[in-house]
Amino acid sequence: MFVSELGSDETVELKVAMSCQGCVGAVKRVLGKMEGVETFDIDLEKQKVTVKGNVQPEAVLQTVSKTGKATSYWEAAEAPAAAEAPAAAESKPAETVAAA
Repeated sequence: MFVSELGSDETVELKVAMSCQGCVGAVKRVLGKMEGVETFDIDLEKQKVTVKGNVQPEAVLQTVSKTGKATSYWEAAEAPAAAEAPAAAESKPAETVAAA
């Protein structure tokens, strides 16, 4: 309906806590029913889900979250790890990072 007007060929990458093929199946089921999804790829090893279509990132996140699996945006999940090592060592004491 109006979903295709709001989103236009978005690519949404999510980090989803999946431990088995059952988890993959649950994600496939919810994405298969989601309006606007054209294609999706599920990488169990990386715990990464890539969705393409006329979708809103927040709607994809909420839909996948309905599986009960911990779900976050891929960039948000990966950025802190990449930024912490070089930047945190210079600007913050390790104890502060660990306590947070």
